[in-house]
Amino acid sequence: MSQRNITAENIEFVLLSFEGPDRYSLAGGLGVRVDNLSVTLAEMGFPTHLFFIGDPELKGEEVRQKGKLILHRWCQWISRYYPNGVYEGENEKLYDFNESIPWFVKDKVIKPALAQGKLVVILGEEWQTSEAMCRLSDVLHKDGLGDRVVMFWNANNIFSFNRIDWGRLSYTTTITTVSRYMKHIMWKMGLNPLVIPNGIPKRLLRKVDDRITDRVRQAIGSDLILCKVARWDPDKRWNTAVEAVARLKDSGLKTILLARGGMESHGKEVLYNARSLGLTVKEAKTKPGLSNGYLAALQEATPADVIDIRFHVPLDFLRFLYRAADGVLANSGHEPFGIVGLEAMAAGGITFTGCTGEDYAVPFVNSFVLETADPMEIVGYMTYLRHHPEECMRIRKAARRTARYFTWEAAVQNLIGRLENQARIRGILDGNPLLPSPQFTPPDSRLRFHRDSANSDIEQNATRFDALSCCEQDTTKVLPKISSSCQPG
Repeated sequence: MSQRNITAENIEFVLLSFEGPDRYSLAGGLGVRVDNLSVTLAEMGFPTHLFFIGDPELKGEEVRQKGKLILHRWCQWISRYYPNGVYEGENEKLYDFNESIPWFVKDKVIKPALAQGKLVVILGEEWQTSEAMCRLSDVLHKDGLGDRVVMFWNANNIFSFNRIDWGRLSYTTTITTVSRYMKHIMWKMGLNPLVIPNGIPKRLLRKVDDRITDRVRQAIGSDLILCKVARWDPDKRWNTAVEAVARLKDSGLKTILLARGGMESHGKEVLYNARSLGLTVKEAKTKPGLSNGYLAALQEATPADVIDIRFHVPLDFLRFLYRAADGVLANSGHEPFGIVGLEAMAAGGITFTGCTGEDYAVPFVNSFVLETADPMEIVGYMTYLRHHPEECMRIRKAARRTARYFTWEAAVQNLIGRLENQARIRGILDGNPLLPSPQFTPPDSRLRFHRDSANSDIEQNATRFDALSCCEQDTTKVLPKISSSCQPG
């Protein structure tokens, strides 16, 4: 191929994933990732095929984005026996996926694209696709096509790493991951993945309608609103969040935790612990037949200390919750990237992250980065913010500025650069490769939040917050009501 760069005219993308955009296929961050990545590639003009375990009641093949995105719903004949989502009957689906995907992709997608003189890029996601990627490499080389295809496999988490043949996968693909935190974990395994961060849809940068935000706060009616959206998993530190609510309540503050978990059994333990701490737990459910009514469902669940949200919350409504909350608790002990924290920041939320894979979080500048699982660390920061409402507004504004540089468009630009470099190494594209591949830089060099101003803010706030010993604050006194200037606005 006598071309130097990747363009929409000379490339075709193939994404392999268990999760996908269907409700049936969405179980967590992976489904959100592949949906946003595939849509962004298509919107940027790149022909894209997404293979995933799809809803058995929908079309097996569906064309979207003006013909640029083709959804291939796989294993539907098996999914009909397992109606409860993508991971029910996982082993049966995995067997069928491995046995059928490599040959279909080779014959129906790769060969026609290569015949048109295109470069084909295969992007595999998570451990479920590792075997299929290896088999696809084998059948391509058997047909003499292996040197004309670039294959990247991405680790979003450490789930089932023990089930991956790393030697074979490393030989057949270029391994990538989503954060420096994950890269360091994989370094210890003798691997050296490229880091290609996640992103958020550009539409999330639009300003949140604060009239609706005000309605959310009025409907919930509380001194403090905390929000947490995550799987019910010990790594997500749900018990820390619940204990923080109990401590704030003991200090005399009327505090509500809006909790949106998943289907995992750990949720029962968390809610039991909440009740053991003297917290009132109520469920919020939408009425049958209504496609919305989210705000009414929350209002009906009050008064409560913990509202267990038992309905699917679309991202557009989640943004109002993130904005209305006094703190969004994305306080994981193990978080490969932390997409919820970034989504909350885009809405202008005050985010409390862990200190693992959230590369976008700058402590005391655009968020709070929790160093421990001690609930008093959260209590201490919330106490500080109530006494310094100007800090609320500053952090909210800095959070939104940061989110601009972590869109999916920026992530795709980064991906394209890595692909071009790998293609030059392989001789598929002309030009000299950069060795090693360059690290991620924001697409806009005018990063005003960036290093100089950020470092200045960090120095100023470090002095401010050094005086705040989170675990030694006296929170037994009733604190003054929150200033209106600290409200979202």
